[in-house]
Amino acid sequence: MRPSRSLVLAVVAALAAGGAATWTAGSASAAGTPTATITKTSDWGSGWQAQATVTNGGDAALTSWKVEFDLPAGSSVGSYWDALLTTSGQHFTFTNREYNAPLAPGASASFGFLGSGSGSPTNCLLNGAPCGGGTPPVSTPPTTTPPTTTPPVTEPPITGLPKHALIGYLHASFANGSGYLRMADVPADWDIINLAFGEPTSPTSGDIRFKLCPAVECPGVESEADFIAAIRAKRAAGKKVLLSIGGEKGQVQLSSTAARDAFVSSVGAIIDKYGLDGVDVDFEGHSLSLNTGDTDFKNPTTPVIVNLISALKSLKARYGAGFVLTMAPETFFVQLGYQYYGSGPWGGQDPRSGSYLPVIYAMRNDLTVLHVQDYNSGSIMGLDNQYHGVGGADFHIAMTDMLLAGFPVAGNTANMFPALREDQVAFGAPAAVSAGNGYVAPAGVQQAVNCLVKGTGCGGYTPRSGTSPDLRGLMTWSINWDRYYGWEFRNAHEPFLNALG
Repeated sequence: MRPSRSLVLAVVAALAAGGAATWTAGSASAAGTPTATITKTSDWGSGWQAQATVTNGGDAALTSWKVEFDLPAGSSVGSYWDALLTTSGQHFTFTNREYNAPLAPGASASFGFLGSGSGSPTNCLLNGAPCGGGTPPVSTPPTTTPPTTTPPVTEPPITGLPKHALIGYLHASFANGSGYLRMADVPADWDIINLAFGEPTSPTSGDIRFKLCPAVECPGVESEADFIAAIRAKRAAGKKVLLSIGGEKGQVQLSSTAARDAFVSSVGAIIDKYGLDGVDVDFEGHSLSLNTGDTDFKNPTTPVIVNLISALKSLKARYGAGFVLTMAPETFFVQLGYQYYGSGPWGGQDPRSGSYLPVIYAMRNDLTVLHVQDYNSGSIMGLDNQYHGVGGADFHIAMTDMLLAGFPVAGNTANMFPALREDQVAFGAPAAVSAGNGYVAPAGVQQAVNCLVKGTGCGGYTPRSGTSPDLRGLMTWSINWDRYYGWEFRNAHEPFLNALG
């Protein structure tokens, strides 16, 4: 049976749990010519994610590539990565980025995108020829309007959070010396409750698991049914409950597309089981690092970075506008990027330096709150080119100002990490002296907030970002440690944040 001239849509597998591949475009091939395939990697009913792969099967280098296809009315392309996109009506054209062309004979490059609606691509062309290979068609449908570049999604996420939020981590799966706290007993002052932690079955599996603290470690732990009921009650009261993934011991390295897909499937299953609002990305240690030569945070090529971005985009698309996404990187992975990024142009630097920056940048339109851990950190250079150390208001001000003002990555003013919206930025502080290195008493934390929000009490550091009245708030590690020390953090900061207006 011969395939059609422009596109073959073949059912390659029944829809599996977590959104397995359901169709492949451009599945026929002609030997000795470049080909392109488009494979659906997940499907959540109202939309889907696809990966396209361009393979140079010819004898000469493919200097550039262009993949184009049509979608029926009611379907469209949303977010995309590792390519540039132009559209004309229902016709979509992807072209290579500077880092994934030319392609030597036998080489391939991939890009991905999110689709909406139930339609599938048709009339697939690669550089004007059928995606399956062969000679170009005699004619192509006329273009009646000039193509326009599709901008990234810019709508701010819908969160339902108060203007200034109190955010904390709940030791749900372990006690950590501070004692167990039942979900139903978490005070109503906490606006976002991050469940610590979802951890992988192995560092590279992508298979995330979450379970309540064992009774032998946490006497008095509630039943799973009571835990779920308490989450439901928190959400009904307007609170957000998230799965925090990673932590100090949960190394997560999505080094393969299989790990990426397992991540999406397993995290989605946990969200659905417990009725959660979203996820918090707390990757630490060696979870994220940049491969040698990966020097542009706007166009990452390292698999663990690219696959994490793709996984987060899939989860956002699956759960829609109400999906809450927060991140809790350490300063080493964010602000250190002002001086060093990855292994550097000559190698020798720590490849983890600034490695969160491409993830934050790629998810900037879907990110609810970034609350960097302003603790357990060495001294970090601020925008005043001075080093700042943990343990005082100065550190919180300087580190947060970098996110509100933006900064040149690795000192390159031609490569600026753009400022985040004020409502996307909070900062993290230990709840007590036992919770982390860098504890700051409530007066010092509030001095930092007043400086950032109102421009008062800044001491020797002047924020380059000016005043930020919509600063989202404060995060702490942890709710359990706060209770252990008599609720100092909550009692001091919840009324303070509410009074900011």
